[in-house]
Amino acid sequence: MRIVFVHPNYHSGGAEIAGNWPPAWVAYLAGSLKAAGFDDIHFLDAMTNHMPDEDLRAKLAELQPDIVGTTAITPAIYEAEKVLKIASEACPDAVRLLGGIHGTFMYKQVLAEAPEVEVIIRGEGEEIMVELARCVAEGRWPEDQRKIKGLAFREGDQIVATQAASTVKDLDGINPDWSLLEWDKYIYVPLGVKVAIPNMARGCPFTCSFCSQWKFWRDYRVRDPIKVVDEIENLVDNHGVGFFILADEEPTINRRKFIQFCEELIARGLPEKIQWGINTRVTDIMRDKELLPLYRKAGLVHVSLGTEAAAQLKLDQFNKETKVEENKEAIRLLREADIFTEAQFIVGLDNETAETLEETFQMAWDWQPDLANWAMYTPWPFTPLFQELGDKVEVFDFSKYNFVTPIMAPDAMTRGELLDGVMKNYRRFYSRKALFHYPWRGTGYRRKYLLGCLKAFLKAGFERKFYDLGKANYWGPQSKDKVNFNFDRTRKIAKAQMDDWEAAADRASQAKARRKALDTSFKLPEGHEKREPIKACGGGSQQMEDV
Repeated sequence: MRIVFVHPNYHSGGAEIAGNWPPAWVAYLAGSLKAAGFDDIHFLDAMTNHMPDEDLRAKLAELQPDIVGTTAITPAIYEAEKVLKIASEACPDAVRLLGGIHGTFMYKQVLAEAPEVEVIIRGEGEEIMVELARCVAEGRWPEDQRKIKGLAFREGDQIVATQAASTVKDLDGINPDWSLLEWDKYIYVPLGVKVAIPNMARGCPFTCSFCSQWKFWRDYRVRDPIKVVDEIENLVDNHGVGFFILADEEPTINRRKFIQFCEELIARGLPEKIQWGINTRVTDIMRDKELLPLYRKAGLVHVSLGTEAAAQLKLDQFNKETKVEENKEAIRLLREADIFTEAQFIVGLDNETAETLEETFQMAWDWQPDLANWAMYTPWPFTPLFQELGDKVEVFDFSKYNFVTPIMAPDAMTRGELLDGVMKNYRRFYSRKALFHYPWRGTGYRRKYLLGCLKAFLKAGFERKFYDLGKANYWGPQSKDKVNFNFDRTRKIAKAQMDDWEAAADRASQAKARRKALDTSFKLPEGHEKREPIKACGGGSQQMEDV
């Protein structure tokens, strides 16, 4: 039986600035399928190869697979739907499936708007994919589709979702097949080396209202650090990878295992062959300040910090537990450890003004990170915060939910003025860095890395790909009133999806009422005050136990 996976041809002016990223989902799914005896697997990376629709159609017609699978984060959903539409024409007998985070939570929306999507895998795909492949191979599809957990599909006019599948408990049992990827095409621009995105953990123990990690992965599981290093060693020795970024939302959550991971990299001499980067929180850097030299010795050279916003008002609005002064201190600590720092700012909320944008620039320059990014606030449609925002979200063209397009219009600014303010921050920050910092700060590796980052920015800017400026017709301050983000205003939330949200809101309201009734039925002893728990990322009260 033949299976073809396709990575949809979606592009935006964000993460692609730094290079082409290898689609790890293909390697992990293929590894599980091959372990189950399915070895006729092909991969078409339409994104990296900028594959035209007709080329994809011809390739699918040539391969004539039994199953065609694709995936989609929210902004790529329409391109993923197009992949399966092309498949329905080129290989009509193939089972057409969609996986990924958008389909998992928005399956009613997708199945209502895209008849070409035959079935959706909800949640982690490895075990569900194997079960589906067996069902097809044994001729039991679609008769037995209701027996497979973690699917959504149509039956006549009804949308059916089977019982949710359990999460993958044995992450170390997955042996990803990285050989399917065209490694010469996945290059990290700042260093000019091949790049990979392995993961050490899945999920997050915190339940931020604006995040989707905890909802998708559900429970937090950490792999054996030795197994992760085995995988990285394989990527270095067999595929020539010279840089990796851990895909984890925050790999330093489990401090003990992160230390073990670093020590194993050092023990095998891998920092001499490969360097790496992570995303993490300011609080973890403050906690681990004495360990930063160890992390640097293990090859960690780039840390992206979710500082989020310079104004403390905004940090409080995001329910972040950090203070502005802690952001500055964390960056200083990383700089002293010779680790490159990248400060991430969220802009574009309803209360954004020219003054708050200016404040983020002044803070960024005062903190002196090596890099700074201003990302447009993007309310994921499957998070509680999206529904709480209500009428403030009036754009449902999900292809624009890419962190570079202003989905929400601030009360005091137009979207064009917001984009112009962000570009002003970028111009000032990087022009000053280019003139007074990057060429003169350090020698050797540090200078090479920073100049490589600058090259990536300049290349994307020259090609008009940075921040989708070419698509928006932005040419500078003089064009801010003529910017066109080309929103497809015909896109709406499907009735089936809206009904599902309303039902979920009713359940949540009833649960809240029950909790309140229970809370008020107990009284604390006189003289005792009810204290708020210490907040974690996004306002959750959970914290990882440091064992």
